[in-house]
Parts: sequence; C-alpha cells; structure tokens
Amino acid sequence: MAKNKGARIIITLRCTNCKKTLNSNGKADINSSLGVTVKKSKKKIDYTTTKNRRNTPDRLELKKFCPNCNSHTQQKEIK
Repeated sequence: MAKNKGARIIITLRCTNCKKTLNSNGKADINSSLGVTVKKSKKKIDYTTTKNRRNTPDRLELKKFCPNCNSHTQQKEIK
C-alpha cells in the first residue's frame, strides 16, 4: 500500500542582496550606495529547511545571516 505524499517539503533559501549585487564574473562589485569595493566569493551560500505546503503555499522568506554580505538579510525560497 503506497503512502500519500507528505505535507512537508524540503526548500532552499538564498540571499536576495547577493543576487542583486553579484557581478557577472562573481569576483568583485562596487557598491554605489556605499562607494566601496566589496569582494564577493564565487561560492553561493544556501540554507535548506522544510515547510508545510498546506500552511504556507506561497514562497517563504526568512531573515538569516549571509556570510557574503556579512549581515542578516532576507533569504527567499528558490526552486
């Protein structure tokens, strides 16, 4: 007998600020608001968590620490 697909699914969260400021080559970008050069690593830091698809059918947004930005930023669910 097969079980139903559970209500909990595994999702991945990614920083929204890194996505905006990351250059095409991924090395460094000049932040126009601060006027300083910010070194970005090529490594994308993603958080993995679970959510209940019945309670939260829309995309999840959490505030978590981003080591690339070195601050707490909004992390959005990606596909």
